[in-house]
Amino acid sequence: MIFNRITSPGLAHNSYFVGSQDTAAVVDPRRDGEIYLELAAREEVRIRYIFETHRNEDYIVGSIELAERTGAEIFHGSGLEWGYGTTLQEGALFQIGRLELSALHTPGHTDESMSYVLIDRSTGTEPIMVFTGDALFVSDVGRTDLYGPDEAPRLAGLLYESIFEKLLPLGDGIILCPAHGAGSVCGGHISERNESTLGIERMQNPVLQVRNKEEFVAYKLREHHERPPYFRQMELYNLAGAPRLGRISLPAPLPPSEFKEELAHGAVVLDARTPAGFGGAHIKGAYNIWLGGIPAFAGWVLSYDTPLLLVLESGAELETAVRYLVRLGYDQIAGYLKGGIVGWYNAGLPVEQLGLSTVDTLKNRLESGEDLLVLDVRDENEWREGHIKDALHIYVGQLQNRLDEVPQDRPISVFCNIGHRASLAASILLRAGFTNLCCDVLGSMRAWTAKEFPLIRENG
Repeated sequence: MIFNRITSPGLAHNSYFVGSQDTAAVVDPRRDGEIYLELAAREEVRIRYIFETHRNEDYIVGSIELAERTGAEIFHGSGLEWGYGTTLQEGALFQIGRLELSALHTPGHTDESMSYVLIDRSTGTEPIMVFTGDALFVSDVGRTDLYGPDEAPRLAGLLYESIFEKLLPLGDGIILCPAHGAGSVCGGHISERNESTLGIERMQNPVLQVRNKEEFVAYKLREHHERPPYFRQMELYNLAGAPRLGRISLPAPLPPSEFKEELAHGAVVLDARTPAGFGGAHIKGAYNIWLGGIPAFAGWVLSYDTPLLLVLESGAELETAVRYLVRLGYDQIAGYLKGGIVGWYNAGLPVEQLGLSTVDTLKNRLESGEDLLVLDVRDENEWREGHIKDALHIYVGQLQNRLDEVPQDRPISVFCNIGHRASLAASILLRAGFTNLCCDVLGSMRAWTAKEFPLIRENG
C-alpha cells in the first residue's frame, strides 16, 4: 500500500495520495498539483481517481487540472450542480489495486460532504482508515455556520448523525485522515497533532464529549467563526472549475523604477515582511501581511481584479508567497521588488514609517491618563478570553469595511496576539488615510499577559 499525506502550510490543508499495485487515487488535491505527478512517477503508478470530500471554501481544488494531466475521473457528493466530475451516492465502491474505497455520505459541514472508507484487501476485510474531509478533525469537528444562522441548527444536527451514527461505528482502530490540521479556518481548535484514530477522537475530542444530539447542536451554535469574503470566490471556482494554472511561473524581479510604474498603473503592494521591518520603512499604500499569514488574511483585503506587487524579506521567499497566493486564486502577480525595500529607498524613492511600541510603554501611557485608543483586532473568541479595558474591538478581517467606527481624533495603538495582525490592521488604516496612528504594539497580548498586566475577561 502507498500512502502519503500532503500538507499545504498556511492553509493547513491535507490532501492524500493512496495507491496499490499500478493504480493510485488522490483525495482533495490542491491547485498546484505537481507533487501528485511526482509521487505517481516515483511509485510507478497511474492516478485513475480523484475524490473530493466537499466543495472547499478556503482554497482552490486542483481536481480538473489534475484530471486533465492524468486522465483520472473526478468524484464528489450530491446536492450541488457541479460543472465537472461525477456525483457519487453512498456505498459506491472503487478498486485501487488491492485497496477498496467506499463512499460514505457525511453531511453537516456542508450538505454534499462525503467521507471515504479504505480497506486494504491484502491484509483483511475491515476498514483501516477514513478520509473525513471537514466532518471530523483531530480534537475538533467541522464548522456548521457556512449556510448562515438559519441553517446552522440543521447542519449541526446532520453533523452529529454523520459522526456518531456513521463515522465512529466504523471502529476505534480506524486511522483518521481529515482535510485540515491546526490553523485552518474550517475548525476552531484543531490539534497540532496530525495522527489520530476514531477511538482516540471518541475518547478525547472535546466536541464529542456530549450526552446527546441536542447538547452537540447547542455546543455548535455557541461557536463563533469568521467567514472571509474570499470564500465566495472559492465556492464559485470549486463548483464550476477554476482557471487552469499550469506550472507555476515565478513573477519577474522589478527594479524600483519599473515597480513604481506598475504602482502608477493601479497595482497594489503586498509587503510580506515582519511587522518590525514594515514599521521601519515601507511603500505608501502597501498592505502588510507577513509571509506565513498570506493564506489566512490575503482573502480579507486583496481584490481579484487588481495586479499585485510583492515586497519580500528576500528573493528566497518568492516561491512560497506565490504558491500561497495562487492557491487562493490570486493569479495577477505583476512582479516583486528587486533588492527589496533597501533597493527602493536607495533609489531615493519615498517611504512611510509606522511607530512600534512595547506593552510597557502602552501600559504607562494608559495609566498616565493619555487619551489613547487601543484598537484590538483579534477575533471574537480571543477577545472574550481577555482584553484591555476600554479597548475598541474590530476583527482585522472586518476592519476595512468598518473604518467609520475608528475615531480619527485620538492617537491609536493597534493590538492583537503577537503583533502580526496588528501590523496588517495598521497598514489598512494607513491606506485609508488615518494620520493619528501612533504604533503597532510588539508582542501584543502575549507580552501583556506575560507581564501579568490587567485584563477584562468575559469567559468566566
